[in-house]
Amino acid sequence: MPKPRKSQISLEATPYYHCTSRCVRRAFLCGRDKETGIDYEHRRGRIEARIFELAKVFALDVCAYAVMSNHYHVVLHINAQKAKIWSMDEVIERWHTLFKGPVLSQRYLAKVPLTDAELEVVKTLADTWREHLMSISWFMKILNEGIAREANAEDGCKGHFWESRFKSQALLDEKALAACLAYVDLNPIRAKMAETPERSDYTSARKRIEHAKTSRCEATPSQPDGLLPFVGYPRQEMPFGLPFRLQDYLALLDWTGRQFHQGKRGFINDNLPPILERLNIDSENWLYSASNFESSFKGFVGTAQAMAAACRKLGYKRTPSISTGKLLAT
Repeated sequence: MPKPRKSQISLEATPYYHCTSRCVRRAFLCGRDKETGIDYEHRRGRIEARIFELAKVFALDVCAYAVMSNHYHVVLHINAQKAKIWSMDEVIERWHTLFKGPVLSQRYLAKVPLTDAELEVVKTLADTWREHLMSISWFMKILNEGIAREANAEDGCKGHFWESRFKSQALLDEKALAACLAYVDLNPIRAKMAETPERSDYTSARKRIEHAKTSRCEATPSQPDGLLPFVGYPRQEMPFGLPFRLQDYLALLDWTGRQFHQGKRGFINDNLPPILERLNIDSENWLYSASNFESSFKGFVGTAQAMAAACRKLGYKRTPSISTGKLLAT
């Protein structure tokens, strides 16, 4: 039986989550259906744009994404601190960009005088909406509902478009985060849709690489708006962002992608990216994790110690994927 969402997504465990949704009935999310000849490629740009539009409304940061032919991936960071500093007015305004809202909140924004009792109701609504706006479940719900409605309208049909509720994996430490980012960015290469990360359309990898190419300073390459930036190794007074150097991560993607392309999963390259050395991950274990991330890890992803600690906090009686977590520890 699936775990309730509240026991899978918890800030007590980690702010980083990998989410994915897949289509039912051989439905095409994007790309060309070889059997019918219908081209759905135009949906890719819409989905990519919608992910960024919603992230601007929510207190969520997009770390990585990949829009594939019958599914998509997104790695999100819950920015609780950002949500906490929003004023009540800002929370209501953000919620109203997603939903019409009740009459009371509409009147409040219109500066119509409210009674004390009515104002208390609005404050309670705002507190609830603040929680929703830092909720991955609400983000995925709104994203998937919009995609499904548009797709069903184009296909001239009704019913379920997604095979089930979205799947999520909690990324408990730097090793899990690095493996998941690479797994998502290299999806088109594993699927033989692209040969290199820079040619992987509608992925965070391509977006980051395109911006890095325009940089005039190699020491601090340009990073795109909308994506959580790479800010370097953890240190005192560290800026907000991903705990890796962008140059190291792109080198890691290039190296990992070459191993997939050569069909030599266990191939050891002399020019091992420094990010693997810093995280102390064996290259063969890294390639296995980067190739089988979804199938190998269930719910929580991290070292065995990190997964055990997270499960204790959330009251799990057993630790899922504990043996696989050992791959990230060596």
